Amino acid sequence: MAYQALYRTWRPQNFGDMIGQEVTTKTLRSAIMTGQMSHAYLFTGPRGTGKTSAAKIFAKAVNCLHPVDGEPDGTCEICLAADKGTLGDVIELDAASNNGVDEIRAIREDVNYAPTQAKYKVYIIDEVHMLSTGAFNALLKTLEEPPANVIFILATTEPQKIPATIISRTQRFDFKRIDAKASYNRMEYILKERGDTYDESALRVIANAADGGMRDALSILDQALSFGDGHVTLENALLVTGSVTQTLLGEYVQAVVKPDSKLALAKLEQVLSAGKDAGRFVEDLISYARDLLLNSEAPELISIVPDATFTELATQQAPEVWYKMIDTLNDTQQQLRYTNRPSIYLEVLTVKLSQPDINVQIPANSTPAPVAPTAQVATPKPVVDPAPISAAQPVVEHETPNQPVTPSQPATSQAVQQVTQPVRTAPKASGDNAAVFATLSAATRGDLDRVNAVWQDMIQTLDVAQQAILKVAKPIAASAQSMIIGFDFDVFRVKVLNNEALLNHIADKIRVMSQAEHERQLVLINNEDWPQIRAEFVKMHHPGGTPTHATTTQANQQLQQVVEEEVREEDASESATVQAAIDLFGTEIVETVAD
Repeated sequence: MAYQALYRTWRPQNFGDMIGQEVTTKTLRSAIMTGQMSHAYLFTGPRGTGKTSAAKIFAKAVNCLHPVDGEPDGTCEICLAADKGTLGDVIELDAASNNGVDEIRAIREDVNYAPTQAKYKVYIIDEVHMLSTGAFNALLKTLEEPPANVIFILATTEPQKIPATIISRTQRFDFKRIDAKASYNRMEYILKERGDTYDESALRVIANAADGGMRDALSILDQALSFGDGHVTLENALLVTGSVTQTLLGEYVQAVVKPDSKLALAKLEQVLSAGKDAGRFVEDLISYARDLLLNSEAPELISIVPDATFTELATQQAPEVWYKMIDTLNDTQQQLRYTNRPSIYLEVLTVKLSQPDINVQIPANSTPAPVAPTAQVATPKPVVDPAPISAAQPVVEHETPNQPVTPSQPATSQAVQQVTQPVRTAPKASGDNAAVFATLSAATRGDLDRVNAVWQDMIQTLDVAQQAILKVAKPIAASAQSMIIGFDFDVFRVKVLNNEALLNHIADKIRVMSQAEHERQLVLINNEDWPQIRAEFVKMHHPGGTPTHATTTQANQQLQQVVEEEVREEDASESATVQAAIDLFGTEIVETVAD
């Protein structure tokens, strides 16, 4: 017989073999024992969590000739036929390749015929979210009122794509991700049954890499067994999963928190030269930082065995270090999705993590350690760009009073306070009129054309919900420093204005795609307010109005002409409409009086 993959050989044959889905299996068993089966079920959840396996077990259990506590006995002719795939009353349909109306119409005709061998005809439709709209409509009536001896089981990984009319006619069961400990125990059981040897650390690496999918865990385990000739070693598991050893992770994190960017870059080079996947490396770093964060609060939840480096990092660093590190890693993880040169992003990430302001060390006694005077402490005040982006919130420099140093306050401490004192900068986004006027004063047609050229491409980098919001928005004006975005609905404008992560993403993608030197400030307005704001700006800069600046640049004059042309076009359009009405009805005013 040809070799079968582990996930097929060890597929659960009864509810007791299923891992991590105790609530679902208990409910299904109780329904079978009491005879309260529904006519339609919906199994949802991530891949590899047992949805199809549960559907097949349920189909066997409801038709088993001698069920035991809601479980199929596995020995009767129905169970044996179901295991071999020869039971004609259990019909499996892959909706990914059979998603048309014709396939569903065939099911509608077939349900009218009685089962041939079993008590119930069970239809298992996998990846049901792939059905077309017409197929869903064809299935709707049959799913609502099927014959008494028919049961539908729908399985999907994306329930949000299924119409609500379908979901409301089913009993829904949500399959959860299988935790790493349960995956570890299942793999350990399988290897012992097979008589294979293994390293415990290797199984932990595989369980973490599977990310909650038992099928993925067994597939990786199968690869590791083939690679190691029947023995699962840590080295083989790392090679198969593309993960990094715990020792190298610890040395890398230790280097960035010292901070020693040169050593950290050397460790990164070791990772890249070994052919490790950049995305997997970032995920491993996030897991490592997560374990460091949980070590002091809930050590039983960490997923690794602490070594000397891990213990040292957990005791000598403040939790804020790991908060900031995880945030930075998450940002880099999103950027890696859109690049063909991940090594560059990892190098930038390493230098960013090695910055002194990212890492806040604490000694064992939890009191601030004295800071030795270094060249970094004597760093002068940052130089602020003299041309602020927004006129509403200009950049403000904090002045430190020139006071003598008293004996109770050392000079080092005062220098540290000067460096760490926050400096206000222009906001990432704004919505006030002053920011709009500041943008219009420097706006050019070229800047707006460059932004418009990449606007749709930027939207495609967002998720579906964010794309829907920005579909009703478009750039109105732009300068080298900022850009105005108009929204059709104010609720969406406020939603975007309050989403800092989305604002950062928009500004960064516009900068990269338009090849600008720096990010533009985002000014968000409602399209209903644009005509009034535009009119105020024209009035302020019109020769008949009150000028706000002593001089007017060439860019201002060009923008004024554009805005005034728009106003004249609207006036001309309105005049043409009025003239057409006069030509049609005349100038006489007719008053209509009700009887």
